[in-house]
Amino acid sequence: MMLDPVALVAGYLTSCSDVPAAAVTGDLLDRQAGQTSIYLRHSGGFRVTRHRMDRADVEYDVYHEHRSEASTLSRVCRDLLLEDLPGRVVNGALVLDVVEISSPQYYPDPTSREHVYGGEVTIFYIES
Repeated sequence: MMLDPVALVAGYLTSCSDVPAAAVTGDLLDRQAGQTSIYLRHSGGFRVTRHRMDRADVEYDVYHEHRSEASTLSRVCRDLLLEDLPGRVVNGALVLDVVEISSPQYYPDPTSREHVYGGEVTIFYIES
């Protein structure tokens, strides 16, 4: 399968009304300090079933100028990914299940010292 798991998660989160669509990104190239951002990274995974099902591990980091808002938005993302994404078709993939690897935890950005909460999920999907 040739599906990009970051594009899958980004496509889903940008469609959710509880998430600022402009904040979802797969890179931080044009990001300014203080700008609300949801940074997605493909952190691993493997092929579960040959030519059929993949498992992708995706990290999400929520940057916000206020710590409480970073925490809240990270938990919104967590709930959407775990509770709402399974069973949906997004960007050519049917998401079979989403499992949490780690819940959002606080770790300020070491360079900008911005507030960041990050978590990680595993997504099981097939091409639709």
